Amino acid sequence: MPLDKSPDKLDKTDKPDQFDVVVIGSGTGGYVAAIRAAQLGLKTAVVEREPSLGGTCLNWGCIPTKALLENAHALKVAQDAAVWGITFGKGDAKPSLDMARVNERRTKIVTGLTKGVEFLFKKNKIEWVKGTGRLAGQGRVAVTGDAGARTLTAREIVVATGSAARSVPGIEIDKQTIITSDQAIGLNEVPKSIAIMGSGAVGVEFASIFHRFGSAVTVIELLPRIVPNEDEAVSAELEKSFKKRGIVVKTATKVTSAKVKAGGVTIEMQGADGKVESLTIEKLLVATGRGPVTDGLGATEAGLKLDRGFVVVDELFRTNVAGISAIGDVITMGKGAHPQLAHLSSAEGILLAERIAGHEVRPINYDHVPGCTYCEPEIGSIGLTEREAEARGFDVRIGTFPFFVLGRAKIAGETEGFVKIVADKKYDEILGVHMIGLRATELVAEAAVALRLECTVEELIKTIHAHPTMSEAVGEAAHAAHGAAIHT
Repeated sequence: MPLDKSPDKLDKTDKPDQFDVVVIGSGTGGYVAAIRAAQLGLKTAVVEREPSLGGTCLNWGCIPTKALLENAHALKVAQDAAVWGITFGKGDAKPSLDMARVNERRTKIVTGLTKGVEFLFKKNKIEWVKGTGRLAGQGRVAVTGDAGARTLTAREIVVATGSAARSVPGIEIDKQTIITSDQAIGLNEVPKSIAIMGSGAVGVEFASIFHRFGSAVTVIELLPRIVPNEDEAVSAELEKSFKKRGIVVKTATKVTSAKVKAGGVTIEMQGADGKVESLTIEKLLVATGRGPVTDGLGATEAGLKLDRGFVVVDELFRTNVAGISAIGDVITMGKGAHPQLAHLSSAEGILLAERIAGHEVRPINYDHVPGCTYCEPEIGSIGLTEREAEARGFDVRIGTFPFFVLGRAKIAGETEGFVKIVADKKYDEILGVHMIGLRATELVAEAAVALRLECTVEELIKTIHAHPTMSEAVGEAAHAAHGAAIHT
């Protein structure tokens, strides 16, 4: 069935249960879409069954994990206090971790942000309909919850139900010993040992957290390298850093079984050579990806085209059913995996709301979506990797600059990593920027602007970077791409 191309301009409605837009899900895609729609004068409601707004990112994902990572960084500074000339006084006792206070701080941050979304809903006159939403045909959403049943009608329904952690065949998550990130953020005690299945962003971030907190950490990756979506040089640097700090990394390795026993879990792993080995740990964290949340949505009954449970949309987020759109982690465009990123969901939500309101919009360039991984050291990346650029037929030029040369890195005591620029020789256009090291998740913003404006390497060279800063590495990498790095 072809994707619907019907006009998007909506007339407003004033009836109590009738809305211009009803959004199912209040994650970073859903709530942002709702706010933008309301700003554009559309009567908007959001259906959310959880007790707080914000979805996975605010409640169980981006925010709480980064809060824990900041605790880990604070602990690192305290543990290295002597290096900074700081003593704790008599006895110079070593710092310890109070998980109750760590969790209290995390909860406070999360609660503050979710309450902030509630305030924005009130400010923009968005109705939060509490309950579970189900597509009921002909522009209707049936909602069931503690307050009873209610049916909403809308000129446009937006599916923004997001994703949920998933396991792999043969590994049963019991939420006690075999856990997902949802449980990992709220552990009351630091496990003495933990194995982490999967080395994407979730896996390596929790590896960094638990290692700093004092756990013996093993990272197990099915593919030949960790953070497999990153540039190969970044993967190699992170693996080197992990191993240097004592994190065990096993790549090209499959977990074949996991059996819960008293005090822990025993797993069996098989390497590329076929050799099987066992490992007993206190906790097993399954971080092998996230699946779409469409169970109970009524998607099939509504006629939506699905692919492995994901809702199929076009480049402007229209489904094959008129009046139903979808954004965020729950969607696929049928051309490779759709990135599951909070900031991308928000951008999609804004574009969708503007399209619904009748504004002229342009599709998102998915090559220009930045990725940030908050492990230690941090990773920031945008655009094509070296291998991807070559596969697309570009004659590639590379510029790399290490952080250890920078005065700012030495001052901070954080000298790991580098910035790598991938550029096209013919036109000198920057195709991708990949970095690993201190503040990489912030530095990538400059690269995002550069790609958005189709910046050349020469233009980046001519851009003056302040000294002493970590961002000098970006400018130096540009110089290096032209064979003219100043400080190496």
